[in-house]
Amino acid sequence: MKSDTILSSAGGSSPNEDGPWGSYTVLLKGDSFQIKRLTLLPGRRISAQLHHHRSEHWVVVRGMAEVSNNGRTFFVRPGESTFVPAGTRHRLANPGMIPLEVIEVQNGEYITEDDIARFDDDFRRE
Repeated sequence: MKSDTILSSAGGSSPNEDGPWGSYTVLLKGDSFQIKRLTLLPGRRISAQLHHHRSEHWVVVRGMAEVSNNGRTFFVRPGESTFVPAGTRHRLANPGMIPLEVIEVQNGEYITEDDIARFDDDFRRE
């Protein structure tokens, strides 16, 4: 049985999460996927991390992303994307002067915020 949930930021019902690096908004969620809008503040980055049960596809819509993916570091510009397979160490950073906005599509059989192993975190989270 299909149980997709469309969440509207205009209606105020979408889950938002603020962090020291910026924020995210869940746009759409299903049994084996989730779509978020990530906003990274200038000069900030998420922790170096991996997910055991999900992959992520990042599409940059505003700003310039610096991506570390499986030991490679490269830039992703607006309209470009990159794929992070499950089990791969990765990090997203905003080296720019304006907020970075990324659409993140998560796919997997276990889509929760506790599927994260952090390796390096600027904000000392575990």
